[in-house]
Amino acid sequence: MNKLRTQRKPKWMKSPLPSGKTYINVKDIVAKNRLHTICTSGNCPNMGECWNAGTATFMILGEICTRACGFCNTKTGKPLAVDYDEPNRIADSVKKMKLKHCVLTSVDRDDLPDGGAEIWVMTIKAIKELTPEVTIEGLIPDFNGNKALIEQVIEAGAEVVSHNMETVRRLTPTTRTKAKYDTSLEVIKIISESKARSKSGIMLGIGETKEEVLETMRDLRSVGCEVITIGQYLQPTPKHLPIIEFVTPETFKEYERFGLELGFRYVESGPLVRSSYHAEKHLL
Repeated sequence: MNKLRTQRKPKWMKSPLPSGKTYINVKDIVAKNRLHTICTSGNCPNMGECWNAGTATFMILGEICTRACGFCNTKTGKPLAVDYDEPNRIADSVKKMKLKHCVLTSVDRDDLPDGGAEIWVMTIKAIKELTPEVTIEGLIPDFNGNKALIEQVIEAGAEVVSHNMETVRRLTPTTRTKAKYDTSLEVIKIISESKARSKSGIMLGIGETKEEVLETMRDLRSVGCEVITIGQYLQPTPKHLPIIEFVTPETFKEYERFGLELGFRYVESGPLVRSSYHAEKHLL
């Protein structure tokens, strides 16, 4: 039995409940435009902070994923038909929220021949057309390693393109369904060789060792990754992977120092860090 399921979170994992006028306004815009955000589906601990700053990470291509990763709270099953009006609603929301920087992500759509690349391109271009001053980060799936599809999305014009490793090599088979460690590295290499800034993220506390984390960081730098986010895994429900360890803030600081020494341009490392946390900084 996983004892950590009933244990209280350590004090460094506390985050304020979302509230405030701006938070309510963002929530209202998202609801009226029938959009999905990873902030809510992923139970992000920073939702209040980010939404009160007028930012949100939009999740495109619906809310049902074709994969069932052990850490993720996104619904799994047979997705609905592609909504070709979604890109316009996303763009409209970005304008109404007066964003300066927008983060997009998506479910995996292995049911589609192009993995959803067409909607990715349409969404980025719709935002750029309506609000050309807005910069964009695209947190993309692996598209099964299809280079042509990955390049198609990159060429749509997002300034930062991210793909998360999620965990270390040894734990990838039991943590991520279908995704492969080396495929993810290849995706990041493709991004690094483009005009976009490359970024990735990993979560800690599911049984990885410190040396395995350092190895993953070295692997990411070896393919040119410029930005890395490192945060604590939080178990969404008892059915998901158990938390093996609450990693201390001091250890996260060690990883931050190591990452900067390796040559990462930015390292966001802390218990409450998520892949889109402080995303606007990663353009500087």
